[in-house]
Amino acid sequence: MPTAKKEAAVEELRERLAGSQNLFLTDFAGLTVEEITKLRGELRKDGSTYAVVKNTLFKIAAGEDIAKQLDAFLAGPTGIVFAGTDPVAPAKAIKQFADDSKKLGIKAAIVDGKFADKSQIEALASLPPKAELIAKLVGSLASPLRGLVTVLSGNQSGLVRVLNAIREQKDAAGSNA
Repeated sequence: MPTAKKEAAVEELRERLAGSQNLFLTDFAGLTVEEITKLRGELRKDGSTYAVVKNTLFKIAAGEDIAKQLDAFLAGPTGIVFAGTDPVAPAKAIKQFADDSKKLGIKAAIVDGKFADKSQIEALASLPPKAELIAKLVGSLASPLRGLVTVLSGNQSGLVRVLNAIREQKDAAGSNA
């Protein structure tokens, strides 16, 4: 029979899951409290949070779809990163911390509703941040438009130069007569 404390924990997990588009599962075995606090600080920079959860409570809170995808990874000590819309920043922070500490293990993730394994998370961590990708896309889209504007304005400026040359010829012919 579930206790009130467990029901509250499940409800809190449901709220956090509803507010997170991306989840990253980690194995925190061997980390000290100071190291977990440092990891939380790194993740907080981009709006992500880190929580140590009980696997059974997480399965109940996540529902069948997510629990089924992550069931194989919900064994042993599990820490979950609840991330917002940008999955790249927390993936970078987790990978960097895992590389530095050699204790944090990356298990799996749910990125935009799709399952991702450790290798996919590491590939995601190698991408530039979302803002930089958007800037590159906008630059790529703007480049042909800039060229089109230059070509179109070239025709107009050529016409203006021709008309100006005709006007100067007429002025010169009128002053000679």
